[in-house]
Amino acid sequence: MSSTRFERSHDIVIDAPAEAVFDYVSNPHSWPEWIAASHEIECPDRPLVAGETFREQWMTRELVTLDWVVRECDRPNRWLARTETPFTGEILVRYDCVPVGGATRYTRTVTNPARPKPVTPEMLARIDAEAATALANIKANVERRIAQARG
Repeated sequence: MSSTRFERSHDIVIDAPAEAVFDYVSNPHSWPEWIAASHEIECPDRPLVAGETFREQWMTRELVTLDWVVRECDRPNRWLARTETPFTGEILVRYDCVPVGGATRYTRTVTNPARPKPVTPEMLARIDAEAATALANIKANVERRIAQARG
């Protein structure tokens, strides 16, 4: 059976320290706040570190249960988690936080090392649109939390 490698990155600058962005996105309980397809998370409500696992209920066309393992955690720089599905194969999600002045450039990279079917142009457009919404949600949520903390 042939397969195709797929990787897509999206980024945004968030007016917050890297630690605040990192702690928000590396806590899977925040995911339903910014990812439309993420519905329920089973794990401690805190940023997760390497070796920890969590379960996510994912809903696009049908409900899918994803069992994740955190592969890498280098706070506040990089976080990497892995899961797999029968229809996409292995999925790696990497978050990178890079300070830019007083702000943070947050980059989310999704990789399917051996996807059974290539991504169609329609799927790519949907992935990019969903990512733009997710990044805008992260930015708004983290910046709101920072503003509230500052009083």
